[in-house]
Amino acid sequence: MRFTVELAPTQSAKRFAVACFAACSGVFLSAACAKVPQNRAALDRVEFVGNQQLGDNELKKSIASSESPRFLGLFKGVVYDYTVFDRYVLERDLERIERHYRAKGFYRARVRAARVTYSGRQVRVQLVVEEGPPVIVKRVDVHGLEALPPELATEASSIIASQMALGDRFEEEHFLQTETALRKLLTDHGYAYAATRRSAGVDIPTNVASVGYWVTPGPVARFGEVRIEGLGSIPEAPVRRALDITTGGPYSTAELDSARQALLELGVFSSVEIEPELTSPAPQTRDPQVPIRVRVEPSKLRSVHVGGGVQIDTLRTDVHLLGGWESRNFFGGLRSFSVELTPGVVLYPTRLPTFQAPKRLLPEVKLRSELRQPGFIEARTGGLLRAEGSIFPVLLSTKPDLAAPILGYREVKGGPGVDRSFGKVYASLSHNAQLNSPFTYFGALDPDLRLIVISYPELFGTFDLRDGRVHPHSGVYLSARLQAAGVGGDARDVKLQPEFRGYVPLGPDVTLAMRTTVGLLYPDNYGDTVETNALTGTAGGATRAHWIRDVQLMFLRGFFSGGSGSNRGYAEREIGPHGAVPFYNPGQTTSFDCTAGAPGASQTACDLPLGGFTLWEASIEFRYPIEGPFSGAIFSDASDVSPRRSQFRWDHPHLSVGLGVRYDTPVGPIRADAGYRIPGLQAPDTPDERRPGKLFGAPMAASFGIGESF
Repeated sequence: MRFTVELAPTQSAKRFAVACFAACSGVFLSAACAKVPQNRAALDRVEFVGNQQLGDNELKKSIASSESPRFLGLFKGVVYDYTVFDRYVLERDLERIERHYRAKGFYRARVRAARVTYSGRQVRVQLVVEEGPPVIVKRVDVHGLEALPPELATEASSIIASQMALGDRFEEEHFLQTETALRKLLTDHGYAYAATRRSAGVDIPTNVASVGYWVTPGPVARFGEVRIEGLGSIPEAPVRRALDITTGGPYSTAELDSARQALLELGVFSSVEIEPELTSPAPQTRDPQVPIRVRVEPSKLRSVHVGGGVQIDTLRTDVHLLGGWESRNFFGGLRSFSVELTPGVVLYPTRLPTFQAPKRLLPEVKLRSELRQPGFIEARTGGLLRAEGSIFPVLLSTKPDLAAPILGYREVKGGPGVDRSFGKVYASLSHNAQLNSPFTYFGALDPDLRLIVISYPELFGTFDLRDGRVHPHSGVYLSARLQAAGVGGDARDVKLQPEFRGYVPLGPDVTLAMRTTVGLLYPDNYGDTVETNALTGTAGGATRAHWIRDVQLMFLRGFFSGGSGSNRGYAEREIGPHGAVPFYNPGQTTSFDCTAGAPGASQTACDLPLGGFTLWEASIEFRYPIEGPFSGAIFSDASDVSPRRSQFRWDHPHLSVGLGVRYDTPVGPIRADAGYRIPGLQAPDTPDERRPGKLFGAPMAASFGIGESF
């Protein structure tokens, strides 16, 4: 027996709800709004005129007078207090700007307040800058390198030549960094007591600088006793094992840096300081030992996190929760164990751009866990054991057939592995097993669909020279992933995907970011129906069971392109071979005809992503600040996925351009991008590719995410 109760609000109830909402909003705004103090004015804007070499944002960071902050980058006086204008602070700011210019090599720079404009209780300040000519490095002398081995002396000379080159602008920061790099080179090679000194003479009338560095190497040292402080309840043995500093071993600050990183990677310390205890004056004995003091600050060994989110794109809309628990000393030994649960529901067929009302609710869930053992095999190698289980719908078409079955997968995967960091290099080796069991949320399950098992070892590595992970501004990042399936399971293949990312600073807050990647898949026992399917929508003589097995394995192992972290002018998986998916279309046989003009050759029946064997992607992005926490991006993406092996189709660019907006948060920037497919610069009209979807009638796509696209 089933009872249904419907509650219809009356007009008076609606008016009461509106009144309550208005009252609550008024209370919030009155509590959140700030006021300018009596007889004072708020600083609305600081403008610069005449600055060519240094940008406005850089100069604003060098002064104490700051513009009134804006809530969400738009509203002043809401949540944040106004910044009160103070003319005495402004006078000191003029000196601060001139000092900043001198540090950048402009010793003749002058700054004056040209205009202070009042508009009610708001003030705008205009500062006029006369930068003058820069001071140029004319001469660099180095003394004391003759006491070093020839190879080390040559390396020191190269560092100085690259950091303080003749003809460059003389900047105090580079002047200091060169000395720091010179001292670190010596201490990395055992000269713990190395002393350096720097001096510079600036001739302002001729705008030239003469620079000198003096080096006193001292004796080559070794590590002494290692003393650890601040452990509290944390056991000392695994900490010493991770440090891996042996008394009597060759002294090196590079080794101390690696030891510090190894302790931080244990996940149980909020801060780690490793300091050599150097005596003064330097000992004159041969191979002196340097005691090492390690000071740590333990963090919480257990934590719980909760959250949630919404995902909306052209394929799906879902609402999900997030909950997790982590222990960083699981059964002692500083083992780390974490578990995370993400339950959610997909609103089907709600999606961009129509936002059709949901007809069905498709439950989905993901459960992930990881156990990590530090000091596995050797001091700084971690042992890993990962497991993950999930249930999710398989949604492939931007124009779903509501009468077709809704396919889902029960997926279980995981396996053991090891990983290790070598300075800027990270490497991991693991073996992974994956089981995918099909089912349907609605409709009958195709009888030829069956359980798929994939087993493969994976080697993954990165080389990270970026200046930051959340907001990279300069540097490069390299990664590569190699898999070889066939150690049991249904698939035998080799899969390789290297990637390059580069970041070039065009100013203090402006970045040119680039990314390129290629992917190669070489299957041995599947994939032979992909090209025929993409061209004609048929199995090419294969049995229906073989056809379905091919489609299943390509969906799990093949390459796709398009979406938020890929080509942003296309929806997810829109770039690449498209064809017929038998189990996605009721009653489809191996002779189903998807050629142009054939009866029944609809998008839902024939225009479904199959996955390809050869991938290339390239992106370039210009990132710039807007206001407060807001920043913008102008980007161009290009990519292609081929239905053939080792076929890079450079004449299939799938070129899109677009604009993006980011809002900075403590967990990273919230990102919104809109990409437009440039007419005439898309892939040729080949049978293996179908027509991509549109957004609001235009050839474009929108994407949302957290973190930069790359």
